[in-house]
Amino acid sequence: MSSDNLLTLNLKIWRQKNNKDKGEIVDYTIEGVSPDASFLEMLDILNEKLIAEGTDPVAFDHDCREGICGMCSLMINGQAHGPEAETTTCQLHMRKFKNGETIVIEPFRARAFPVLKDLMIDRTAFDDIIASGGFVNVNTGNAQDANAILVPKENAELAMDAAACIGCGACVASCKNASAMLFVSAKVSQLSLLPQGQLEAEERVKNMVTKMDELGFGNCTNEAECEASCPKGISISNIARMNRDFLSAAVKAKS
Repeated sequence: MSSDNLLTLNLKIWRQKNNKDKGEIVDYTIEGVSPDASFLEMLDILNEKLIAEGTDPVAFDHDCREGICGMCSLMINGQAHGPEAETTTCQLHMRKFKNGETIVIEPFRARAFPVLKDLMIDRTAFDDIIASGGFVNVNTGNAQDANAILVPKENAELAMDAAACIGCGACVASCKNASAMLFVSAKVSQLSLLPQGQLEAEERVKNMVTKMDELGFGNCTNEAECEASCPKGISISNIARMNRDFLSAAVKAKS
């Protein structure tokens, strides 16, 4: 590739030694970045430069780098996962940025997501919410025939759409209240829409919503920032479904 096409970027990156450190924005300049490089590859290049200089590299989460695991959660110029819609940070490419551009890179900000180091956050709260949902009662004997349990096509598609949630936390980071309702509603919906999830449906939604509140997540004010920032395009209609299920479960529990 011609050197004329390579990018020089000014990076403003949040550096924080641990969760007790105050933290600060540190400026870096990086040269020779290919427009075809992914955002995480660009950070790799920066870290190689820092290591060569004897400086502590920037800590950031990553795993599959295929947009599946949700680990690569970063705020890029104030947007969760960056400027491209329905794209995770690891799928974002540097051609979305201009030569000489300044890029501000921060971790997701939420009380329930404490910063561990630099751009790494602790998302254990999401695991706790999932665990509070319990299990699904199923017959673990011989596998049933594929058509033994009939599921309406619309429900199957809605459940699959909800199950696409990768738990990255972009919905929380984008919400002014740090609400986790899009995440929780997606996890509730993917089971409540299917026959296999009906037996524990009422207890599941009550327990997961209660745990969400206990962990310090805020409430939803219907501004749809969560849907706009979700890399998997999870619909806020799931929140409405969860609210209906929760209200129904609460009324039945009192009767």
